[in-house]
Amino acid sequence: MEAIRKQASKLREQVARQQQAVMKQFGGGYGADGVFADEAEAQQHSKLEKLYISTRAAKHFQRDIVRGVEGYIVTGSKQVEIGNKLCEDGKKYGTENTCTSGSTLSKAALSFAKARSMMEKERGNVLKALGTQVAEPLRAMVMGAPLEDARHLAQRYDRMRQEAEAQAIEVSKRQMKLREASGNSDMVARLEAAESKLQELKSNMGVLGKEAVAAMTAVEAQQQRLTLQRLIALVESERNYHQKVLQILDQLEREMVSERQRIEGAPPPVVESSMPPPPAYEEVNGIFMRNTVAELVETVEYFLAEAIQSYRAESDTELNLSAGDYIVVRKVSNNGWAEGECRGKAGWFPYDYIQKRERVLASKVAQGF
Repeated sequence: MEAIRKQASKLREQVARQQQAVMKQFGGGYGADGVFADEAEAQQHSKLEKLYISTRAAKHFQRDIVRGVEGYIVTGSKQVEIGNKLCEDGKKYGTENTCTSGSTLSKAALSFAKARSMMEKERGNVLKALGTQVAEPLRAMVMGAPLEDARHLAQRYDRMRQEAEAQAIEVSKRQMKLREASGNSDMVARLEAAESKLQELKSNMGVLGKEAVAAMTAVEAQQQRLTLQRLIALVESERNYHQKVLQILDQLEREMVSERQRIEGAPPPVVESSMPPPPAYEEVNGIFMRNTVAELVETVEYFLAEAIQSYRAESDTELNLSAGDYIVVRKVSNNGWAEGECRGKAGWFPYDYIQKRERVLASKVAQGF
């Protein structure tokens, strides 16, 4: 359609040049310059051409915005669908998790699912806003009556102007013939009729031109104002959407990071021991000996043992052990404790922390004394 319009405009220019050449040849009083010698009319015609170009460009821009927003809505709706599916998957894992080592990931999955659901809801809201606040108003203006009516007025003015140009050529021809055959009353009457029609065309053309300029000016102003408003609405909708999504993501990140720090900084679990405390060292060695203590302690022949894990003494009567230490074991109680000497110190320690050794290097034996 645009190509046809350009071709028609080029043909009109060619016809206008041919008409000017004919008018110069006849040398009549009504050439193109004679018809449009009025400076105000020339300015009106120039302004109308500029308005036509301006409103056409704005219309195309509005149409591009509508198409872009519609495409964004289509792809955005697909993203909402994918995001909601991801939300469902996270919620399912969070509620059905059977992990035996803790529920940290389950909590994170539920938090993620909740945040994702909120984000997709915001995305749906912004897509709806773009459709109602941007695409629909611009589409209505592109297809609206004011623009089409103004363009029709401009086209009518253009056709009337061409008709006036043709009538001016007709008047020039009749003037030429009348000069060649002076005194012919019939030619005079025809010339007067042609001149009268030309004046009527010029008068109508002036009125129609003013109406077309006024209508096109109003449409241009409306296009500029409405398109700018819709662009601002588009920017504000997207900005609000991204701000809300950022708030949701910040909250989600804080929750996840806090949970991670809680896990990483938590002290190791305390295992309560059901083992009774070791007998008092003085009691085992005969000082204030009671029968109950004597029954607990079994005197054995000394033997060498190796600590298979470390033990931290919790009282003065206990012995610190490091994995790999060799101990000279002197007593073993019936409640799970053993007494011995290592590195020049003696005390009690859990019997399960050591293993008896039959053969030991001499250098290792020396460590027990």
